Amino acid sequence: MKRSTQVIGQSGVFLDALERASRAAALDRPVLVIGERGTGKELVAERLHHLSPRWDQPLVTMNCAALPETLIEAELFGHEAGAFTGASKARAGRFEEADGGTLFLDELGTLSMGAQERLLRAVEYGEVTRIGASRPLRVDVRIVAATNEHLPDRVEDHTFRADLLDRLCFEVVTLPPLRARKSDIPVLADFFGRRMSSELGRDEWPGFSPEIEEAMRDYRWPGNVRELRNVVERAVYRWERAGPVGAIEFDPFDSPYRPAGANGRRSAAPPPPAAAPTSAAAPPGGEADDEVAACEVGPSDFKSRVALFERELLTKALADHRFNQRATAEALGLSYDQLRHALRRHDLIGAVA
Repeated sequence: MKRSTQVIGQSGVFLDALERASRAAALDRPVLVIGERGTGKELVAERLHHLSPRWDQPLVTMNCAALPETLIEAELFGHEAGAFTGASKARAGRFEEADGGTLFLDELGTLSMGAQERLLRAVEYGEVTRIGASRPLRVDVRIVAATNEHLPDRVEDHTFRADLLDRLCFEVVTLPPLRARKSDIPVLADFFGRRMSSELGRDEWPGFSPEIEEAMRDYRWPGNVRELRNVVERAVYRWERAGPVGAIEFDPFDSPYRPAGANGRRSAAPPPPAAAPTSAAAPPGGEADDEVAACEVGPSDFKSRVALFERELLTKALADHRFNQRATAEALGLSYDQLRHALRRHDLIGAVA
């Protein structure tokens, strides 16, 4: 399914960045878009193009990190037939393809010094020379580049050309991370949730429970909007009960059975259930009081407390239904597969085997 290219947000810092991009769009000058992964740099590049006088001309994208260094210059500037092994026919580069329009260079900081030098000449003089050719070609291209690196530091380290940076930084649009625009989190989550619910053919979108909305606001989102989209869509497709979505998983790799990584370590298994308080001084009460007391003596962070509560709920429900998994699933309002997944997540399969 084709993803929406709509730019969504209402926080002040995000709107300020969009306003800067919109103002720069009308000018035929290079623009640098800076931001962490997943902040929407490509969407802003598309906005810069579509709001510019070049909107009806090509928008050509090249991810500089996606190609080996030996092929980047051929991709950017093209090549003639026989210029190197495998070059059986001439091929236009991205500059020629973008002639009259916009060339978006993603991951700019990964370009080699040699490619940077040739890029500088193309930006400075509006000329490109195909590999193996003797004459340059005139091109009319506006450059929009993006990176998640601080390029002035790269200049200090002598790994990025200062003169190229000077030519490309007419305007710099820095996108804030999602953790700096918390008011946008429920807006984005609702958008992605509605879209996923529609994709699944569900009649209506019930939204998220208040607890899940609070958990999403408190999470740091290292992968920013891209990570939020994945988390929300995963939660919506897994939720098969009536009412607002009431469960979410931030780390899909979080499992006691995850394989060891290159460092030989794996995540810790879920914590064991905390012992219920037995002091005579404990206040009398029903099940609700017992649950509060268990939370008070258990782990203090949100994810661990939720995991502990889920494990205790599963353990009690299994015991109440004589470890009959189908009866337990029905009592909890889960499908059989959802119950089995939850039991595996909390290492309880052995208790019912």
